[in-house]
Amino acid sequence: MSDIEVEAVDSIETIDEEATVDETTIPSGVDAPEYVLYGGKGGVGKTTCAAATALASANDGTPTLIVSTDPAHSLSDILQLPVPNEPARISEEHPLYGVEIDPESNDGQGGATLDGLFDGLDGQGFGFGVGTGMGMGMDGESGDTGPTDQTAVDSGPMFPGADETAAVQLLLEYFDDPRFDRVVVDTAPTGHTLRLLSLPDIMDSMVGRFLSLREQMRGALGSMPGPFGAPDAGDGMDQLEAFSDRIEHLRSVLRDPDRTEFRVVLVPQQLSVIESKRLLDRLEEFGIATGTIVVNRVTETVEHLSGVDQGEVVTPNVDDCTFCQHRWESQQEALQRAQSVFRGREIKRVPLFATEIRGPSMLRLVATCLD
Repeated sequence: MSDIEVEAVDSIETIDEEATVDETTIPSGVDAPEYVLYGGKGGVGKTTCAAATALASANDGTPTLIVSTDPAHSLSDILQLPVPNEPARISEEHPLYGVEIDPESNDGQGGATLDGLFDGLDGQGFGFGVGTGMGMGMDGESGDTGPTDQTAVDSGPMFPGADETAAVQLLLEYFDDPRFDRVVVDTAPTGHTLRLLSLPDIMDSMVGRFLSLREQMRGALGSMPGPFGAPDAGDGMDQLEAFSDRIEHLRSVLRDPDRTEFRVVLVPQQLSVIESKRLLDRLEEFGIATGTIVVNRVTETVEHLSGVDQGEVVTPNVDDCTFCQHRWESQQEALQRAQSVFRGREIKRVPLFATEIRGPSMLRLVATCLD
């Protein structure tokens, strides 16, 4: 292993975070559609970028909601503001609203819509208990599973993809909420995000099968008494049809490049570029536009940012630091590959800062990088 010379220092000068960027250089608004989703591998800085974009969006008076769908929430920590599990204003200075989706919260609405739909179908004789294996008993036969299983149903989401399903249901509400002119979404790591984005297709297929089954049953039973003969028998299925329409609306919004943009965040490492390419391929399969790529924690200065005093911001010294030089050389390979892989898309670079990115001041600096 080669020796690395390290020059000792007498003291470490404290950096005034409030002086990192002048208030007049804070991006006023953002060049983005109504809905902006940030996604990528865990730990690459999705939450940071989403928070910075939402802050800049609200800075020009645009009512903006930032949503975290990641079960491991860090939005409150990065904003240094309390973010509730239902949309609420979190900034007195700007019209910035926030919400961290908690599908298991008794106070929130996660899962309520879907569970209510299935409860309505159960009441019509379908027996589609979501938490009990779709109405199947412990021995695999249909029938009542008993009070023990009912307790399990009431205790929270019990089926695969429950968190993502709850997130989709709430996104349906937030995207149509007239209080917000822009919604910025901090998504969960790649795997969770892909499941979330695939749910509209899955739910649409499931709803379609239920509706088809209803028509078959109606044709077979006619006016006979039973689940479809009661006066209010269609209530549950009507709710299901309405939910299907809302799912279709969400899907059309996500696929409209004039209204929605998915921004992929990565770090300048080969593996991160490879995984981001896979994510882009899947997003293209979903028909979701991805116009911007954000490369975070790049070993470079902030000299390319207008209005930012380099003397106020500590960034890597590639000229004199041997460690920084080696790191920069390694990142160069990943950046070159990213330029090739993501050709045709706008690539934004966010430097690696010595100061932890937390609070409005540092987020404004990140927003300047993303502007």
